[in-house]
Amino acid sequence: MASKLTPKLITCLILPSCFLILFYSSFPPFIPQPPSSKTPILRSAACNLFEGRWVLDPTRKPMYDSTCPFHRNAWNCIKNQRDNMARINSWKWMPRGCDLDRVDPTGFLNLMRNKNIGFVGDSLNENFLVSFLCVLRVGDPGAKKWKRRGAWRGAYFPKFNVTVAYHRAVLLARYQWQTKQPGFSGQDGVKGIYRVDVDIPANDWANISDFYDVLVFNTGHWWGPDKFPKETPLVFFRDGQPIHPSQELMDGLKVVVKNMVAHIEKAFPKKVLKFWRLQSPQHFHGGDWNQNGSCLFNEPLEESKLVLWFDPANNGTNREARRVNEVIGDMLKGTSIRPLDLSRLSEWRADAHPAVWLGKKDAVAEWGQDCLHWCLPGVPDTWLDIIAQLITNNLTSI
Repeated sequence: MASKLTPKLITCLILPSCFLILFYSSFPPFIPQPPSSKTPILRSAACNLFEGRWVLDPTRKPMYDSTCPFHRNAWNCIKNQRDNMARINSWKWMPRGCDLDRVDPTGFLNLMRNKNIGFVGDSLNENFLVSFLCVLRVGDPGAKKWKRRGAWRGAYFPKFNVTVAYHRAVLLARYQWQTKQPGFSGQDGVKGIYRVDVDIPANDWANISDFYDVLVFNTGHWWGPDKFPKETPLVFFRDGQPIHPSQELMDGLKVVVKNMVAHIEKAFPKKVLKFWRLQSPQHFHGGDWNQNGSCLFNEPLEESKLVLWFDPANNGTNREARRVNEVIGDMLKGTSIRPLDLSRLSEWRADAHPAVWLGKKDAVAEWGQDCLHWCLPGVPDTWLDIIAQLITNNLTSI
């Protein structure tokens, strides 16, 4: 039988309800609002492998030693008994917003099975190559020296059918010596010229478009008056004719990079993963390589010193890297070639060059200290960790 509502019970139910209605009616109605454009939306920092800091990790050890058969003597700093090698290799790069794993040589070679990696450029790309070969040999000790298709040097990893090689082309474009020619103006004191055909790739890499799956290009370290002084200048040609007006070095660099980028885009299949490694900084202190410049440092540079050392506005010995990077960066925009910006992380490492430990008697007296190339093992091993991660990300996302 239904229960009856007594007057007392009705009063107990109605009075609290009236109170709640009056209480909430004193507040403005809640209407959801879109987020204000002036209010920042917090997000986690994006991973940037090229920005970060070096931290000391005493447990960190190199993956190879002085016995790697692919070493170049002047960079084999353990064999040459360079001071401080253990500490040089105890610094770990910590990218901003993410971790950088050390490359797994076996896993990387397995990923690259039946594929080939090529380096094209100057001796800093060769420096990079040697790091590649010595690290990857850990995953395939049966690796053999390889030198074909115009390659300067390289290695074949038979367990995985992988080739990694270097093609020397310091300007990327074809250049050749010519004795003093009639018809060129301003030749007082000129012994001869280096003719640069800005629209023709150097022979060493002109016919490799069907062989490599990954390519790493660079140029820059030969674009200076120390390599091509006024007595033996670069003279730039296009379509077989001298470019008029004549080009200064930086203008010539722009023209060459523009044409080489266009060639790469046209000649190489879209499926080829293409990188352009930006400048590796030099660390000459007190003068250039031929002016008794030195790099006998025991620690990386402090961050506050980087602008002083490398900003072109300061007109220092080591200013060229950032100037060249600006030119190359502009030319790569809108292309399929990815900039590999290893410059910033390398600027800190004034402590990691061969310096006076060059493995040859009287080498310093003849060539000066080497504050340009890197000790191996050393900084290029971190470059390898970065590019291996980028290659892995690309291949596993296809």
